[in-house]
Amino acid sequence: MKINANTIKPGMILEYQNGLWTVVKTEHVKPGKGGAFAQVEMKNLVTGTKLNERFRSENTVERAILEQRDHSYLYEDGNMLVFMDQTNYEQISLSKEWVGEDQIQYLHDGMVVVIEFHDEKAIGMTLPDTVVLEVVETEPTIKGQTASSSYKPAIASNGMRIMIPPFMGTGERIVVSTESGEYMKRAD
Repeated sequence: MKINANTIKPGMILEYQNGLWTVVKTEHVKPGKGGAFAQVEMKNLVTGTKLNERFRSENTVERAILEQRDHSYLYEDGNMLVFMDQTNYEQISLSKEWVGEDQIQYLHDGMVVVIEFHDEKAIGMTLPDTVVLEVVETEPTIKGQTASSSYKPAIASNGMRIMIPPFMGTGERIVVSTESGEYMKRAD
């Protein structure tokens, strides 16, 4: 779908120079002399390289249409992770390297993730904003200690090190942000 260059916004996916680019930053400039233009910073979805490009307001660019589908995580198969489409029950295998270690640590059986496709090729995966983990190891709770700004180290059920409030103990369930990896609150 062709769009006018002055409608480009951060977060959009563009097809440009035979690649898929996500728009990181845009700046619309209207100089005193000459025509208006958009200064666009983009990042390649495949290679990760960055590109700064200047588009005149009369230029058009191709906006990529991505299909987002819910998939549930099934299991690990060697160097591959297997997911199942929630609508047609087809399975897809994605390499651990493609998914990334920072996302793999949060995956658990049955977790629903969003996988983005372009021309039936997986190009991105989004985890839920939070996950519930169990504290498997931490220092004992000290009587009379109240919630303060000091946190204590703990190890969650996925093996991740995390800082939790001092009043929490082993066996408690906590909500953790998948973006920052930080403790958010006690799970219900």
